[in-house]
Order: sequence, then C-alpha cells, then structure tokens
Amino acid sequence: MTTESDRQEQPTVILPAQKTPTHDVLTDADPVVPPGSGGGRKKALLAGLGVLALVAGAGTAVTWAYRGDVPLGVTVLGADLGGLSRTAAAAELRTHLAADSRLTQPLTVKVDGRDATVKPADVGLVVDVDATVAEAVKGSPSPFGERAVDPVVAVDADLLDAALRKSLGKVGEPMTKPAVVFDGVAPRAVHPSPGRDLVPETTASAVQKNWPLNREIAVPLAEVHPVTTAAEVDQLVTDLARPAVSGPLTITAEKGKVTVPPAAIAKSLVLTADKTGRIEPRVDAKKLRAAVAKPLAKVETKPKNAKFSLKGGKPSIVAGAAGTAVDLNAMAPSLLETLRSTGERTVAATVTKAEPSLTADDLGKLGVEEKVSTFTTKFTGGLGSSRSQNIVQAAKQVEGALVLPGETFSLNKHTGERGYKQGYKDAPVILGGKLTPGVGGGVSQFTTTLFNATYYAGLKDVEHKPHSYYFDRYPAVIESTIFYPDLDFKFKNDSPHGVLLDTSWTSNSITVSVWSTKVWDKVTTEWSKRRNITSPRTITLPAGPSCIATGGLPGFTQDAFRLFHRDGKVVKREKFTWKYDAEPNYICGKPADED
Repeated sequence: MTTESDRQEQPTVILPAQKTPTHDVLTDADPVVPPGSGGGRKKALLAGLGVLALVAGAGTAVTWAYRGDVPLGVTVLGADLGGLSRTAAAAELRTHLAADSRLTQPLTVKVDGRDATVKPADVGLVVDVDATVAEAVKGSPSPFGERAVDPVVAVDADLLDAALRKSLGKVGEPMTKPAVVFDGVAPRAVHPSPGRDLVPETTASAVQKNWPLNREIAVPLAEVHPVTTAAEVDQLVTDLARPAVSGPLTITAEKGKVTVPPAAIAKSLVLTADKTGRIEPRVDAKKLRAAVAKPLAKVETKPKNAKFSLKGGKPSIVAGAAGTAVDLNAMAPSLLETLRSTGERTVAATVTKAEPSLTADDLGKLGVEEKVSTFTTKFTGGLGSSRSQNIVQAAKQVEGALVLPGETFSLNKHTGERGYKQGYKDAPVILGGKLTPGVGGGVSQFTTTLFNATYYAGLKDVEHKPHSYYFDRYPAVIESTIFYPDLDFKFKNDSPHGVLLDTSWTSNSITVSVWSTKVWDKVTTEWSKRRNITSPRTITLPAGPSCIATGGLPGFTQDAFRLFHRDGKVVKREKFTWKYDAEPNYICGKPADED
C-alpha cells in the first residue's frame, strides 16, 4: 500500500514581491471617481491584479499535478499511481496485481470458431510492471480527473503457440511445403502452396492488447506462404538434384577408396523444407553412412572398448583402444558442393580419432568387484547332445556381457535370432502343448539359469514367462522359457553398480554368476504349498519323428516369494505366482498312414 509519505511534498510557491504603490491605490477612504477623471487606470490596475492571482493559482495547480514521477490522476487496472515515484509506483502496482484474480484465471482464446483454454503461468503471460510504470510516467496530468493507462503485457509467443496447438490439435489448413524428392535416382519437384495458420507473433499481439481486461480473446488465422518458391524449387532440381545423381562420388582415404553410388546419394541428399517452408540443402551424414556402411568399414578402424576379463577367478580390466573414423559430418559441406558438378567427383576423407565408448577408467568406477550370486542347473545327455550344445551356445554368447546401471538386458536382443546359421541345432521344444523337435531347444534351461542368477542378485525382473508344464530340473515358479522373437527374458540393472555376467559349464551342468557390488545382504525364496492340483491325460499320437513320448506330469498353482535381506531383517518381499498345466501322457501309436 502507498502512504502519504510516498507521495512527494507540495513545493512552496513564492510569488514575486509587490512594491508598495505610491499612486492610484484605492483605499476604503477614497472617493468614487467619476468617469473621465482618471478612474480607468485604477480599474485596469485592479484587473491586472486579478489576472496575476489567477496565474499564480494556475501555476500552483500545475505544480501540484506534476508532483512525483507519475502525474496525478493516472491509474493502471484500477491502481492509483498518481503522484508516486517510479519505485513506489512499481511497488503499488505489484501489490495491486497480486490481489487481482484476473491475472491467474485461465484465458479463453478463440481460434477459427474453436475455443482453447490457456493458463497465464504456462505461457509466460504477465503484466510487465516496470514497462507499465514507464508508460504511466509519460503524458499529461489529469488534476481534476483520471487518466487510465493500459498495462504493458508480456507473453512468450512460442509457448502460447504451442499451448494453443496442443489444445486445439490441427489448426487451419497446412501449407504444401516445397521439396525435391527422389523416385529412385530421378529427382521430382514438389511445388509449394500457401496455407492458413496461426502466426505466433500475431497471436501474441492480440493477447497482449486485450488481456487481462478481456477473458475471451479471438486471434486470427493468417495466410502463410512457404519461404522457398516454386521457381526456386525448379532451380534446385536443375542446379543440384540432377547433377548430384548423375554419377558416383568417390571418397579417398589412406586405407582405400569408398565409392558412393547415385542411389546412396539420393538417400542422403536432403532437399525438404523446415517449418517455415525453407529448403536448406544438406547431406545427411547418418543416412550416408548407413548407405555405404560396408565400404566405409574397410577404410576405418573400429575402436575397442575396455572390457572385463574373468581369468583367474576375479574380474580384471583389459584396456581398450582408439580407432579411426571417416567424419562425414565434417565433410558434409564439401560433399554438397561437389555434388553440384557432373564430372569426375572426388572428395578427400576427413579422418578423425574414434574413441571407445567404454574406457578402463569407466569400468573402474562401476564397482564390479565381487560375486553377488551364482546359480546352476543340471542337464543330461552330455555335451554331445543337440540340446546340451544349444545350452552351451547361448552361454558362450552371453559370457562377459556387461549391463550398466539403469540398463535393461534382453536375452533375445543380445543373442539375436537363434537359428542354424548361429550354430543352434534341433532339440525338443514345447509347441502347441507338446514336445516336438525345433531349432534351439534347450535354450530355456540357460534362460532359467540366467533368470535365477539375476533373481538372487536382487535385480529387477522385467519380463519372463515360466513353462506351461513343470519340469523338476527347475525351481517351481521362478523359471523361464524363451522363444525368439515372441517370448523374451529381460532384467533391469536397478543398482548403482555395473553387472557382469559370467557363464560356465560342465558335461552335465550350466552355471551363471553375477559380478557386481552387493546391494542386499542376501536374497532368499519361500514357496507356498501347491494347490489346485490336476492329473495328466493320456493322449495317443501318430508315431514318427515328430512324436516325443512323455510320462505325463501333474498340474498345479504355486506362489514364490522373493525376500530381500538387510541388517538381519527382511526389508522387501516380491510375490510370483504361476499355474502349471498338467502335461499329458503322450503315447506314440501306429504311424498315421497305417490302419
């Protein structure tokens, strides 16, 4: 609030001193002078004195009206700022605005017949107090009335535009952006056409002029024209697009040459417009690298990441090494210029040092120091069986895998497809509810072993699915099948340390160990009793290589509880539940073609 002390003191007005008159001064004792006897001079003198008094009074009024920085009578949104200094006026206006609910209430913006609701705080819509006071200082005073000064309003035009588009969705009619596209290696011009759209500056201006006095503000749509014209698009086709794909381009490096064919050029030459409809020709280095990845690899040296070695029974760090890479980003301007010519085109490669993504220092900070869990499952048939070989092949692919803090490990993603080309063989898999030969059979045992190793390390389970039938070589409920690409096993390293996976095998077992830094003192499991037990059916199948006889297994439902221990207490519990179907007793009968 403003006090009287904020309004500056009225200056004393001192009129010029009057000399004592020696002639023609009327007194009460003076007789009335008849006309023509010199009385006119006296009347004139009296009139002059009256005028002097009025002038003196007017001067006092003007001075009074201009006291302070802000002339008297000036108001802003109902706040009386007249007679205040700039500082006091700003403080008074801020206090007044803080109590004005209009400044915080949502605003309705009408666009092309539709309404959008905008919160002032979301778009930076405020009264600029200092700028408003500066406007209040200007102009003439109004000593006998009020002069209302409009507030100076500030708004973030881009935030306002984004808020309206988010609320309204599609606005107006989009312009057709210019472009040059390639049909194979044939360039084709796309000519622009105007559209109707919001223009951020125009929208902001409409809001600034009307807010906060109006709660509903209409903003216009404007005709927007792409910056690049049709004539300029045709010129780009002639001067750049056609010459660019007229033949190959050669990149020369110390280790050899890379030939960039016209098809690769067409994929990487970008002749599309930005949001303003402006085409800025450029070479997309990422697309070019993808188009010539194999020949590029021959002239580059791939960097080697630092890695952990588990020789000797404990993790040790093996330093990485830098490589070399062709810097296509740095070459993009020279490549673009060269593509404008139609003759023999050669560009010298800009070769840079390619650092490994993981260095020895990086690994040293991960805390991979101790074995936090290990899990082993048994198998039969020795290492000569196809099923055992599939288990070992998966273990080889996962050995030494490093999962950084916050990362999620996917077994399918890590190994990729597990087919004949990848070294996997046919072995029994469950398909359609029965065992049948299939490539990669047995990998689910490795998956179960890996799942339990990460389970007992206390890592977060992201995705797993137990088998439809229970096999006693696995712990009930906490086991997992896998089938590429539909069924996966995933876990997340939700610890602050790195996780290193170590695999090993014998002729009848597979083991997975997790190396890291312990987060939990230990992790244990409690099982509920089995319930809803069902008996297997007997089913006779046609004899043949696809029939695998089974003895049948009962079905049941069971719970497993993962217990996290710290300081001698269970501090967290997780429940896992699974319902196993009863595996039928499959009998291989007569061949299908026999009676």
